[in-house]
Amino acid sequence: MKKNAQKTLTPLSSSLKANTDAIRSRFGGSFDLVVRLFRSDAAPSRELAIIYIDGIVDAETVNVSVMEPLMSMTLPPHAHTKGTKLLDALRSCIVSVGSVGESATLEEALQAVSDGSCLVLAEGCTSVLTASVNGGEQRSVTIPQTQTVIRGPQYSFVENIRTNISLVRRIIRSSDLHVQMHKIGSQTHTDVAVLYLNGIVDEGVLKEVYRRLADIDIDGVLESGYIEEFIQDETFTLFPTVLNTERPDTVASILLEGRVAIMVDGTPIALMAPITFFSFFQSPEDYYQRFDIATFIRVIRYAAFIVSILLPGLYIAVTTYHQEMLPTTLLISLAAQREGVPFPGLVEALLMEVTFEVLREAGLRMPRAIGPAISIVGALVLGQSAVQAGIVSAGMVIVVSFTAISNFVMPEFNMGAASRIIRFIFMLMAGMFGFFGLFISVLLMLVHLVSLRSFGVPYMSPMAPGSASQSIFRDVFIRLPWWAMIFRPFELKLRNPRRLPNRRKPAAQRHSDNP
Repeated sequence: MKKNAQKTLTPLSSSLKANTDAIRSRFGGSFDLVVRLFRSDAAPSRELAIIYIDGIVDAETVNVSVMEPLMSMTLPPHAHTKGTKLLDALRSCIVSVGSVGESATLEEALQAVSDGSCLVLAEGCTSVLTASVNGGEQRSVTIPQTQTVIRGPQYSFVENIRTNISLVRRIIRSSDLHVQMHKIGSQTHTDVAVLYLNGIVDEGVLKEVYRRLADIDIDGVLESGYIEEFIQDETFTLFPTVLNTERPDTVASILLEGRVAIMVDGTPIALMAPITFFSFFQSPEDYYQRFDIATFIRVIRYAAFIVSILLPGLYIAVTTYHQEMLPTTLLISLAAQREGVPFPGLVEALLMEVTFEVLREAGLRMPRAIGPAISIVGALVLGQSAVQAGIVSAGMVIVVSFTAISNFVMPEFNMGAASRIIRFIFMLMAGMFGFFGLFISVLLMLVHLVSLRSFGVPYMSPMAPGSASQSIFRDVFIRLPWWAMIFRPFELKLRNPRRLPNRRKPAAQRHSDNP
């Protein structure tokens, strides 16, 4: 974390009372700060103390691995118990916690307590032991809430970063999986982990991730969205340039592709970079189903995205400016529906779209027991009532409904949210200029997409730059069989670009009918 000024560190005193009083004072006498003074057979002539915060430590571990050994065990005769060497003897012979460190300054001791460690202090010692006893109430691993699949792992990340890292390590059981920890936030000191596969990752991307994380200077990080806004390449764009997920298998898959994952303590959402535009249309289930089924579903996603951003604008442009493009029968039917509607097509579409967005937001914010019911009943009642009252036409209701359904097809929520905003822009341009405005809007969107980068990687690769014919077979539109996916993504400068040694389909075993 970038520092504005180097902080002055306060060394600990040799007086036990002075140290405990200083820690109590810095915590403002908080009621959950536990300070226990006692004497032990391990050092009967010297007073000891343990300090921890109740609620963020495992109380049983504190009692069994710290308190009981200190109270009941004695040091061997050869142990040196004079001066500060007492702490070395306690660490090597008494305290049985797996991770035990030592701090010599007040700031380090305070940070260790805030991180969920237990301090062991002794009279006459100018440093303290820090025993890692993290615990407390935590949410257990459950099924994914936002990225569900029919076939595949049915567990997701939780709010504990160490649990999340362990879930990834259970999938990638290799020493090449490296995890580098950072602390960001001058007040929260939030743990931020960077995961990558050594020997595969793009070294340039990895260095850029470290640089952007080091440049973050903020007082607190409460969710991975804080980090995302700091490290993304382009701020003023509707399209996300960092992918997020709550699924461990998704993180494992992008690590195997040579990308980098970023986890933030306190949130079940992990960040992944660099990514491309086409990454938002790929679901984890694409790689668990047969390749032909996955390809068919992926094409449907692209079609649904085009429908979600263009259909209302096309309807407005055709019905307002280009009626000659419609068959006569359809034109008469639409004209009959619009008879008596007091608003032009653009106002009618905006009214329906805004109403649907309000219903969607209400369904999300209402209690789960009644949220879906409110959305369904509201949509049906309002839509039917609006048509009967002559405020909107039935054709417009159909267009808005199909557009909303198409928006839900996309597997990534943030890309779906971007398409919702783009839809309004296209509607306004179509309402003012017809097909010409719609064409200009699409052209400007494509130019903007080509100009974007994600950690230096072109956002539209491998389509642009690259060969469109080859891009079809590079896991963009068509998901090839696993035995044919030899190379990892070409847009990354990977140290090991091959995931398979050669392109060879395993031969099927032939069974002879003869005995």
